[in-house]
Amino acid sequence: MVILVGTASKRVRCFQTISSFLFNKNNRFSASAPTAIDTNCAADKFVMDKFKLPSRHEAGVYSVWIEFSQLAVTTKCLNLGQGFPDYDPPSRFSDYLAQVATEKNSFFNQYTRGFGHARLVKALADLYSKLIDRKIDPMNEIMVTVGAYEALYCAIQGNIEVGDEAIIIEPFYDCYEPMVRTAGGIPRFIPLRNTKPNASTSHSSDWKLDPDELASLFNSKTKLIIINTPHNPLGKIFDYDELTMIANLAKKHNVLVISDEVYEWLVYKPTQHIRIATLPEMWQRTITIGSAGKTFSMTGWKLGWAYGPSYLMKNLCVVHQTAIYTCATTVQEAAARGFEHEIALLGTPNSYFQTLSDELQPKMNYLFKILQDGGFKPIMPEGGYFMIADWTNFEDQLDLNSETDKYKDFRFVKWLSKNIKLQGIPYSAFYSEGNKRMAENYLRFCFFKKDETLKKAENILTTWTSSLPKKKSKL
Repeated sequence: MVILVGTASKRVRCFQTISSFLFNKNNRFSASAPTAIDTNCAADKFVMDKFKLPSRHEAGVYSVWIEFSQLAVTTKCLNLGQGFPDYDPPSRFSDYLAQVATEKNSFFNQYTRGFGHARLVKALADLYSKLIDRKIDPMNEIMVTVGAYEALYCAIQGNIEVGDEAIIIEPFYDCYEPMVRTAGGIPRFIPLRNTKPNASTSHSSDWKLDPDELASLFNSKTKLIIINTPHNPLGKIFDYDELTMIANLAKKHNVLVISDEVYEWLVYKPTQHIRIATLPEMWQRTITIGSAGKTFSMTGWKLGWAYGPSYLMKNLCVVHQTAIYTCATTVQEAAARGFEHEIALLGTPNSYFQTLSDELQPKMNYLFKILQDGGFKPIMPEGGYFMIADWTNFEDQLDLNSETDKYKDFRFVKWLSKNIKLQGIPYSAFYSEGNKRMAENYLRFCFFKKDETLKKAENILTTWTSSLPKKKSKL
């Protein structure tokens, strides 16, 4: 698909669509990457040569989400790769939004406070003051953002100077690396390693950091470390000892901790989520990220927040006010009402914060069985709504040469989408270029789906695996 410019009699192809450019991995990290310009369009090329993408943004050119979202649409496959529910949360949350939109309150149609709607930051302060046992100042220690994505961006951009180092734990949500690079920082990667590779049943808790390897990454240039718990994509929840190890290193080297906790309510029994800001002397050096989309299962609301001490939050506020200024008033007001409702139910069986994980745990168990029965080797998560599975039982039975991707998990996902009509996400997308080979054996699947959707996935896998040839096919 192209955009055409020029007269009706002589149209000239000048631009590829944005999406076709962004999901082309050949464009990634390359100063000589192909531009979205046809060189026959000489005049436009002359102009556009001056306005190429600034080099600081090259790390963000490729997006696995754009590539595989488009693939899911074009192949009409069942998409279990991306993280969104395919059914509605309790109607009270959308009812709040409808109420706000139709109330005769003119203020809801206008800008609200730039760093967060007053009613919402108060509700968030009330909630987290209870959860971390510390009085949080709603006006100085909380900032509302356009999704947790923006909160991460502000936290990184607001603290990284050119040449600063940021420690990123692999696998990682794929925006961490380009956000650090865009700020002029240098990412330093450390992988979680499977400490029980021969276990009959794998668990996300088996994947751990090597203490000596982690300690070796800290130095005078280290500005921050990003942790994600509950973890996407692995589903790991860092335990007290692991968080204490990270905290001790952060205190020793005077390093900021950005704690991405958007899946904080998606924790499966008997595991418990521990907020690193509650550890001794860690409030002072921690920025915690949250998400209304994950909390209320409404990702389209694009509402997030960050909280921490005021002297850290002021940096985020500066980035936010120069980029976004303020978030949608109506959505913030509706979210505030949702939080007020849930705070009143906190700790009771009727709280959505409780019932959500109870609702998803059977789905998690069901997907585990589907994948295991289908020939995969799934890893049981402790939190979140994703599951990782080793697919290499099929490797010798398939000819993946029709796909040209560098990494075999990408080739397998594309083959699966096109031929079996089922899609996951390649696990290596969550690793740095230097460590992608460590992840090629796995895919990520989402189990926050209707039971009928999961049943369809089961039927697809059953039909496919029953038709596989008995002997190894030629590659």
